[in-house]
Amino acid sequence: MIKASDLFVRCLEKEGIEYIFGVPGEENADFMMSLDKSDKIRFILTRHEQGAAFMAEVYGRLTGNPACCLGTLGPGATNLITGVADSNMDRSPMLVITGQGASTRLHKESHQVMDVVSMFEPVTKWAQSVIHPNNIPEMIRKAVRLARTEKPGACHLELPEDIAKQRTDAEPMHPIRFRRPVADDKIVGQAFNKIRNARRPIIIAGNGCIRKRASKQLRILCEKTGIGVISTFMAKGCVDMDADYCLYTIGLQSKDVVACALDAADLVITLGYDMVEYHPYLWNRAKDKNIVHADFLPAEIDEHYHPEVEVVGDLAHTLWMLNERFDDKGVPDYDLAQQAATRRDMTAELELHNHDDAEGLIKPQKVLWDVRSVMGPEDILLSDVGAHKMWVARHYQCHEPNTCLIPNGFCSMGFALPGAIGASLVFPDRRIMAICGDAGFMMNVQEMETAKRLQSNIVVMVWEDKSYGLIAWKQTNEFGHHTDLSFDNPDWLQLASAFGWHGHYVSNSRELHASLEKACNESGPSLVVVPIDYRENMLLTRRLGDISCPI
Repeated sequence: MIKASDLFVRCLEKEGIEYIFGVPGEENADFMMSLDKSDKIRFILTRHEQGAAFMAEVYGRLTGNPACCLGTLGPGATNLITGVADSNMDRSPMLVITGQGASTRLHKESHQVMDVVSMFEPVTKWAQSVIHPNNIPEMIRKAVRLARTEKPGACHLELPEDIAKQRTDAEPMHPIRFRRPVADDKIVGQAFNKIRNARRPIIIAGNGCIRKRASKQLRILCEKTGIGVISTFMAKGCVDMDADYCLYTIGLQSKDVVACALDAADLVITLGYDMVEYHPYLWNRAKDKNIVHADFLPAEIDEHYHPEVEVVGDLAHTLWMLNERFDDKGVPDYDLAQQAATRRDMTAELELHNHDDAEGLIKPQKVLWDVRSVMGPEDILLSDVGAHKMWVARHYQCHEPNTCLIPNGFCSMGFALPGAIGASLVFPDRRIMAICGDAGFMMNVQEMETAKRLQSNIVVMVWEDKSYGLIAWKQTNEFGHHTDLSFDNPDWLQLASAFGWHGHYVSNSRELHASLEKACNESGPSLVVVPIDYRENMLLTRRLGDISCPI
């Protein structure tokens, strides 16, 4: 007989859980005592539960396996929920553990007691309270399996304090991984025929394509056929930015250069496409596009997204089956001139300000050009949410999948700083850089202490405009002006010093590259602040509103 909290930890160990991030409380004291005895799971104490959830989310996105985030009952649980929702909608596996008051007081008005499970149900794949210690092995096995199953997401388990103390003779279940179902051969044949008979096919690659095996097979398909790939924000790196068939990224609300290739296509092949990122009414307003949908799950029902063929099953295997057919039947003479012209024009856009050396405010394009130049192919950039995210999405391109992490389903500010800490635990030998607005950075600024305590080798770059810049951008677009969205900031170098970070304020474009390189080579966390020239926001809006396609 062992204590239920000991069994809970043993089950997590059996599942291969490596990290639990969080802030414990009285109601999970037994669980923490049990966890303290584990030599397989590392507990990372954070300064806020939201930071813990973002750390666990990034661990899941980078590894494909869940980490845990932990909070106590009541306010600890509510603090977790934003990061949990972000993980769930951005398809990252996660296990959420919360404490709860004794089961003997849950039926009545009681200190800090609320229905946590019901609160988590809308933002998880499964949420449940442990009502008997013997159920723990099944519940953890189910939670981890569901979290990992396509499309991945968050699962929540609540452990009441009296249940954690009870004794049990139950044993952990041995994890057995199942092979994902594959698409029907006949359906793959129908999809292949449509692709082969098209003249100007194009691929929209979504979040599902950053799975390592899917990315590999996608690249093989493109090498064979030359078909161009437009990626959503979260699919960056599914094909190499230097490949001729890489048509960069789509997802801005206004028409961008890459939309020209999409307009010209007579067949759109969506691979691992998530509607939460880029709604189809933005690229199929007339509802007349021929669409082949290939994903782990059937298509979401939408009047602007009505695929003629749906290939449902393991995406990597679907792409492998298509590759086999092209090997057997050969590749037709596709008309990819518009795609080549699109890549040419978009490449010119990306290079537009790479030699900018102005004093004072620094253009977003220049910042991202220099960031790309100091980051290696395997290094990881994380974007927070704000105006900078639009620039990162458009101008920062990738060589490998999962090397640019952008929250683009739930889109929560405050993601990047704690996310960078999580990334540095997974890949301590890579350069890890987070780009934040001054608003989003301050939302989880307390995790600067966590980064220092862990000696995380991360660089956090803050784009300073002293405003909620994205909201100002959007209000100005629609109404011609914006409401009061301005604020003041701390003295950044004093802030960095107070937390024991290295600090750099870059006042002109000429010094940016050297400052970034220096920060990347410093031991421990570094803060780099740049005064950003967001006058470029409205210039971009006007340019996007006047796109003329090259062919």
